[in-house]
Amino acid sequence: MIPNTFDYARAGSVSEAVSLLQQHGDDAKLLAGGHSLIPAMKLRLSAPALLIDVTGIDALKEISASDGRLHLGALVTHRQVEHSDVVRAKCRVLSQAAALIGDPQVRNRGTIGGSLAHADPSADYPALVLALNAQIEATGPNGSRTIAGEDFFTGLFETALEEGEVITKVSFPVLGEGEAAAYQKFANAASRYALVGVAAWVKMSGGTAEAVRLGVTGAAPSAFRATSAEQALQGGPLDEDTIADAVRDLADPNELMSDLGGSASYRAHLCEVMAKRALLKAAKHAG
Repeated sequence: MIPNTFDYARAGSVSEAVSLLQQHGDDAKLLAGGHSLIPAMKLRLSAPALLIDVTGIDALKEISASDGRLHLGALVTHRQVEHSDVVRAKCRVLSQAAALIGDPQVRNRGTIGGSLAHADPSADYPALVLALNAQIEATGPNGSRTIAGEDFFTGLFETALEEGEVITKVSFPVLGEGEAAAYQKFANAASRYALVGVAAWVKMSGGTAEAVRLGVTGAAPSAFRATSAEQALQGGPLDEDTIADAVRDLADPNELMSDLGGSASYRAHLCEVMAKRALLKAAKHAG
């Protein structure tokens, strides 16, 4: 449980972090919260020659709201998301989801940017990024760009980030009138990772669902949108029977993960259960 020898550098700015990544390429890794990287290094599943510590970049620790969006710096911790008055006022489901992550030690050190960059298939934030139509801002050698949440997760521990890019900010739309969101997960009892987690966003008008988005995490090699269920629910009521019909066979077991935590068929069942709970909760608050 001892990592390989490595060098350490502390970046004072995003540009310095990007420069160090350019210089060292695949031999370098960014260190934010470290709750995924350090264990991997101890198990020698990851052996970077250089750790670039970005925790001193204060510009990445800000929470704000403007232009109809909630902005979270990449180094905002899960605990800050959980307890921020701004987050609770503008997009409360994020606070509620952050409270379900790991344990107090993890929430105090882990960051939203680090979690998204790592793209663990059982992490909580990916479901919310998809359901809430978030945007991820990244800076790299070619400047800054914005990545749509639905384009960000590309596979198992894989993202749309390009070589040398650093996540700088994640932004979510502020929930408006008739809109509500909810997150429900069935957690692994030991790790608190999601065996299945489902985030639901709905926009209601006169008892009818104008729009629905469902993000699913924990079930497959990467988070995904449950588009068939979304389409089945759009334009109708969000009552228990309608929702139950729409989420039936939400996920194909052949496309889901199977491990010690649960089989693919079990995860398929949990997708239906968690989706139904999340949708009913969201519909209740949107009505």
